Amino acid sequence: MSERLYVGVGAGSAAGTAEVVPLVRAALAEAGAAGAAVVALATIAGKERAPGIAAAAAHLGVPVLGLPPADLARVAVPTPSGAVLAALGTPSVAEAAALLAAGPGAALALAKRKSAHATVAVARAAPAPADGTTPTPARGDDMYPDGHDLRHHGDAEVGQGLVDLAVNVRAGTPPAWLAEVIGRSLAGLAAYPDGRAARHAVALRHGRPDPEVLLTAGAAEAFVLLARTLRPRRAVVVHPQFTEPEAALRAAGHAVERVVLDPSDGFRLDPGRIPDDADLVVVGNPTNPTSVLHPSALVRELARPGRTLVVDEAFMDAVPGERESLADGSTAAGVPGLVVLRSLTKTWGLAGLRVGYVLAEPEVVAALETAQPLWAVSTPALAAAVACVSDRALEEAAEAALQVAADRSYLLERLRELPGVRTAGDAPAAPFLLLRLPGGAGVRAALRASGYAVRRGDTFPGLDPDWLRVAVRDRRTTDGFLDALAAVLTSRPAR
Repeated sequence: MSERLYVGVGAGSAAGTAEVVPLVRAALAEAGAAGAAVVALATIAGKERAPGIAAAAAHLGVPVLGLPPADLARVAVPTPSGAVLAALGTPSVAEAAALLAAGPGAALALAKRKSAHATVAVARAAPAPADGTTPTPARGDDMYPDGHDLRHHGDAEVGQGLVDLAVNVRAGTPPAWLAEVIGRSLAGLAAYPDGRAARHAVALRHGRPDPEVLLTAGAAEAFVLLARTLRPRRAVVVHPQFTEPEAALRAAGHAVERVVLDPSDGFRLDPGRIPDDADLVVVGNPTNPTSVLHPSALVRELARPGRTLVVDEAFMDAVPGERESLADGSTAAGVPGLVVLRSLTKTWGLAGLRVGYVLAEPEVVAALETAQPLWAVSTPALAAAVACVSDRALEEAAEAALQVAADRSYLLERLRELPGVRTAGDAPAAPFLLLRLPGGAGVRAALRASGYAVRRGDTFPGLDPDWLRVAVRDRRTTDGFLDALAAVLTSRPAR
């Protein structure tokens, strides 16, 4: 296997593109390394979007890893700095980040090269084992297996003044009537939250008894509860998909096996690829970031006695008619071990409120509730849950799903006018599209410079830097974005 290099960068607030990019190039030349061998740039968490660092990564066509300060502080470096240690809690951002990203057995090819406001180091990863597998990087929280940052989410792409196409929350939300409901709930903040009414409302919405429902602080909490409660012998996550399920399992100490779907086949689900002895399987439907909606019949094939099947339906209410859903009691009947997760974040714009729920057999719900902290879901979130499953809300959500479908069709038609742009899947069904285009990392950086934030795809296992996720927006926003994308593509040299 050819060498794998990781570039660590420490940069002050004054370090811009004109300083960092030449410094990185000079460091690689001094290390006698080719830019093509660079796997990723690494820096301290919070600096991933610094202009100079982002531009250097785009120049090399690699992702940026933002590493926790506590992890960097544990790395022994050859040229520590007391000033950096006092300011950031690590003796050298550049050296520690390069070594940490490169993993066990890594060595510095270049200890440190400095400019006025930036420092760069280059680490060479240890040779791959004889069996051809890649060593797992030795990060304290194990959230960067194989270079994929499982803790990176679309909100990290958004910046002041940018049009947000990176976060999949419906624009113009929450609506005024829902904000009113939430506002009225504030009068009850002196009392501890009582989730019984919200649980009953969600149960009625899905035709289930109350014991089959658990309200959670967003779907993300549900993944953590499952990871803490279950004891899988062989856990399988179907990728590409939302990375939080795998992150939660790893954080709880579970080994995770990936089944990566094939882009050439439209990321279609193939039940035959799931190991027979897997006792935990996690799949998204419709899947983030591919926008693929798997037929419920295929999803059902993944279920069997002795296996927990977790289906993440966070975006299902954005699908007209919620076709292929397994959330309702009638569709879930006869599917052993089924756990369905829902979120109220996307359609209703409640990311900051944190509210979702689990639908499962009473025994599973009871076990998850035992692992959940007391009063995990706030009074305003519970009020929102009741409101969002009301007849009025369901009618509005259904109308919004139809509008999203129309806006998505328009976006697809316009994208077909651009040469070299490919969309994932045959019939995207979610409020976002996954695009592939040459030099995607550089395109993303250029779009930021044009005022548009899109979601990088390379943090999802199974995808590389040429993949970008774009949220579906209204036609005026879409036209502006596509004009900017066309300008970027026509100004770039052929690759």
